[in-house]
Amino acid sequence: MSHNTENFVTHNPFEGENGASMRNQAIDAGVGFTASFVFFALMFIIAVVIGAVA
Repeated sequence: MSHNTENFVTHNPFEGENGASMRNQAIDAGVGFTASFVFFALMFIIAVVIGAVA
């Protein structure tokens, strides 16, 4: 089927009402990086403390 507009996009029924997020992806990436960095830094600090005590 051809449409008059070039950028015609059909609605994907699997995405729900508002499937595409309009949030800034840089903020989400920064939060993910910070959370993983804090987790691994905490693991490293715990390992250093256990190594120093033992």
